[in-house]
Amino acid sequence: MDTQRRTGEQGPAPFRSSRYFCVGGKWYFTTREGFDSGPFASRERAEVGLRRFLHVVKLLPEEQQIH
Repeated sequence: MDTQRRTGEQGPAPFRSSRYFCVGGKWYFTTREGFDSGPFASRERAEVGLRRFLHVVKLLPEEQQIH
């Protein structure tokens, strides 16, 4: 479990689980907002997919970014 605090969080750190999960041998990642993406052939590919997703989100204008 990740117990690190994120910017702006107050109080005890909430429970966090892995962003990656496997269903039927296929890997997925999930975002804080509940968006699941996949399937990917491996966890490593799901990790690359999440990095790409986060890169694209950072390129969006501030008013369109996911919070």
